[in-house]
Amino acid sequence: MASASKYRNHIFKKERLQNMVNAALVLFYTVVLTVLFSFYLLFYPRTINYTTNIIQEFNQTTVFTQPHKNDSRNCNLFKGQWIPDRRGSLYTNFSCTTIPYKRNCFLHGREDRDFLEWRWKPDQCELPRFSPKTFLSVVQGKTMAFIGDSIARNQMESLLCLLSTIETPKEVDKDAEDLYRTWEFPKHNFTLMALWSQFLVTATERVFNGSATGGFDLQLDKVDQNWSEKLRLMDYIIFSDAHWFFRQNYLYEGRNLIGCVYCQAPNVTDLGPSFAIQRAFQAAFKQINECDNCKKIFTVLRTFSPSHFENGTWNTGGGCNRTRPIGKEDVVGRDSDWEYRKIQVEQIAMARKIGEYRGNRFEILDITEIMVIRPDGHPGVYWGNQWMKGYSDCIHWCLPGPIDTWNQLLLEMIN
Repeated sequence: MASASKYRNHIFKKERLQNMVNAALVLFYTVVLTVLFSFYLLFYPRTINYTTNIIQEFNQTTVFTQPHKNDSRNCNLFKGQWIPDRRGSLYTNFSCTTIPYKRNCFLHGREDRDFLEWRWKPDQCELPRFSPKTFLSVVQGKTMAFIGDSIARNQMESLLCLLSTIETPKEVDKDAEDLYRTWEFPKHNFTLMALWSQFLVTATERVFNGSATGGFDLQLDKVDQNWSEKLRLMDYIIFSDAHWFFRQNYLYEGRNLIGCVYCQAPNVTDLGPSFAIQRAFQAAFKQINECDNCKKIFTVLRTFSPSHFENGTWNTGGGCNRTRPIGKEDVVGRDSDWEYRKIQVEQIAMARKIGEYRGNRFEILDITEIMVIRPDGHPGVYWGNQWMKGYSDCIHWCLPGPIDTWNQLLLEMIN
């Protein structure tokens, strides 16, 4: 009997111990499940909201996505194609009050707007839509100058319109002939300048029998002081020049006549516009790299901007009536465009090597190929010139218009 009693007590203790273990396991799993469920309740909504925001953000930015750093090194922003984009421009000819009279194509009767509904798409990445906020944050506290001809002014006026969508610029300086203008964006302490210098070097118009001839004497080794004397103020420079070299100009170095362009004068060598363009940019870049007490300047050269006269030149009935881009296969007879671009690219490369030792940066805004297929973006007959009715402007660009893309590209370069 005693043995049986001990055996039952042993069994009872064993069952009791097993029950305690089971109860402990049940309690453990209950606590774990409770914690997991509480964690689920607390964080599951946040996960859903986060995912939703990501999806919404992706849908909004798939068209204009900043290139990844690894991709941007391999992406040539200037090789691509124009593709449809129905959003149009960030501004209109009504919303931007600083559009000059001659560039306001819609004011002068242009009715088609198809030329506004295209965007530039690089082959290997996306070009983000222009962000005025980003641009002004990058250049805050800086001074940017557009130096060159009327197309330099054309690009500056485009930038002025784009930036005015978030801050109204204040004009602080303007000369009597409207050759030099300065605007300020007070909230961002940013100064924007346009400095007229159609040759970049010193130029004096030739006069015959008391009348201006339209031709110039160019001092190829002496830069135009109208911009060089302001060089110490500048953080960014965008050079834009070429079209004025296609005149009957006489070329000097020192005080010696070394040749001409289209002069057909006896005993004077016709060196052609390419030679003059090469020497002018060489002199301008040398001035920057040799400037004492200047800031470290970020210099951009905007390459040759092609004109699009068809069926004649500007004074023989030529016009530009297209309303959409053309295919690259339709571009013919543009050898001189590529020649002028090649000269500019070579000069910026040489300046870059020298500039590295001075802390200056030289880059190229390579728009020649981009714009040669945009014959649709010029004012044409819609430029409001009362004294030259019937003549077309197939050199400058409408505002708004394809030229706004230049400032998209400029932002990517300086950002």
